[in-house]
Amino acid sequence: MSSAEVKEVLAHPFAFSTAFTVFSNLFILSGFLLYGMGAISWLGVLAKWDVSKAYPLLGLGFVFTVAIGFVVGEDVTLPRIVGVALIFTGIILVGRS
Repeated sequence: MSSAEVKEVLAHPFAFSTAFTVFSNLFILSGFLLYGMGAISWLGVLAKWDVSKAYPLLGLGFVFTVAIGFVVGEDVTLPRIVGVALIFTGIILVGRS
């Protein structure tokens, strides 16, 4: 959503061409594809695990997001690292229970 092309088209009133430009962007399409694959995977996990054990795994999304942000050059501050470490510790504790 941060590409120059998408920002430009979103700066104007909504039209069919706006939707077409946004949804034909390769990164946006890839994001929707990955989101769909994640939803299907989540349904598979819920079919096999108790919800009380499976739900904390969603916290891994925070861990991966911060790690990817660091790799692509985002500013990852110490409080953010500590927060993610606490989330990760909670996931481990729940997983061992």
